[in-house]
Amino acid sequence: MIKKIILNTSEVVTCSGYEPKYGKDMSNIGVIEKGAVVIEDDKIKAVGKEEDILKKINKKEYEVIDADGKSVMPGFIDSHTHFVFGGYREEEFSWRLRGDNYMDIMRRGGGIISTVKSTRQASLEELVESGRKRLDSMLKFGVTTVEGKSGYGLDLETEIKQLKAMKEIQKDHPIDIAVTFLGPHAVPEKYKGKEDEFIDFQIEKVLPKVVENNLAEFADIFCEEGVFDIKQSRKFLSKAKEMGLKLKLHADEIVQLGGAELAAELGAISADHLLQVSDKGIKDMAEKGVISTLLPGTAFCLKEKYADGRKMIDRGCAVALATDLNPGSSFTNSIPLIIALAALYMNLSPEEIVTALTINSAAAIDRVSETGSIDPGKKADILILDYPSYKFLPYHVGVNIVKTVIKDGQIVQEN
Repeated sequence: MIKKIILNTSEVVTCSGYEPKYGKDMSNIGVIEKGAVVIEDDKIKAVGKEEDILKKINKKEYEVIDADGKSVMPGFIDSHTHFVFGGYREEEFSWRLRGDNYMDIMRRGGGIISTVKSTRQASLEELVESGRKRLDSMLKFGVTTVEGKSGYGLDLETEIKQLKAMKEIQKDHPIDIAVTFLGPHAVPEKYKGKEDEFIDFQIEKVLPKVVENNLAEFADIFCEEGVFDIKQSRKFLSKAKEMGLKLKLHADEIVQLGGAELAAELGAISADHLLQVSDKGIKDMAEKGVISTLLPGTAFCLKEKYADGRKMIDRGCAVALATDLNPGSSFTNSIPLIIALAALYMNLSPEEIVTALTINSAAAIDRVSETGSIDPGKKADILILDYPSYKFLPYHVGVNIVKTVIKDGQIVQEN
């Protein structure tokens, strides 16, 4: 057995718990001053005051990880990304700067459909290589678990190729990947005006292959005006749930369509985006325990209003934060950017931000029992920051202050 102990901390931020934190409870992040963490193999064995921990163990049996008077906290979890894709859309960023909106760009053949063409052309090996590089970058920012979606194929072959790429990357990359099938991400040209037929194609042809080959944990759909309506979304997600997949939902991003209410109705794990969510949608998510995953990087890049995370928390929701890394509307995997936007423009406190990027993001991918906090029995996915307090995360604006990344008990990144 490999035994390690993290000592000489200024604080250990535990985010302790085995279920998501709702509403006011998001401020309770469990700070232990001068704490210590005991690791055995890949799991957390104990956490507490250093002086108390050292009374219970024989220090000589442990390899010491010296935190050098810095803050220690759980690894970040990026619970909404599209990190496997082909090609880029740098020209669209310029179009948006001159005032073109997202739906205008989609109508001229840009947006998701543009990436679909590039992803269809890319080989499995190319998708694996580029996806692995993006995860390498995420690791530097302290991400220890990530969610990745398909959705840039819209056909059988490419959707399966994207999902297989994530499975292949997982074989030798330290970051854990939660895989989501997002077949109904956009409407292909040949199905314009025939969206119902496209949903049937996804249900009858693609979904069975995904399930049969155990390629995904979740199913997702872009429930939005001009894409897939509530009825179509309900049909697809209900079938996915029937076939054993857990549900996520792109909801109420551009117009108030009722996606959050649908997520609550179907028992989805999370509803994501939520820029236009209704008061009823907020109430339903809070009551049904749907994680509200907010993506401020997308609103920032699209120059849209931010989701009202403050209202959601005040009304009892469990809020998570994620990057929405993708080649169009949010080409960033910068956790420091997400932290800054959440603090400065969404009015979340430092404590709420920490919760939203750890235990609540773990809940958004249904892994809260195994990661997202520093608790005995959970994975030893731990960060050592370069400052003595977690409060430096929003204070040192836009700067990566992660010094050391520990994944499954092993130091995998030193910045």
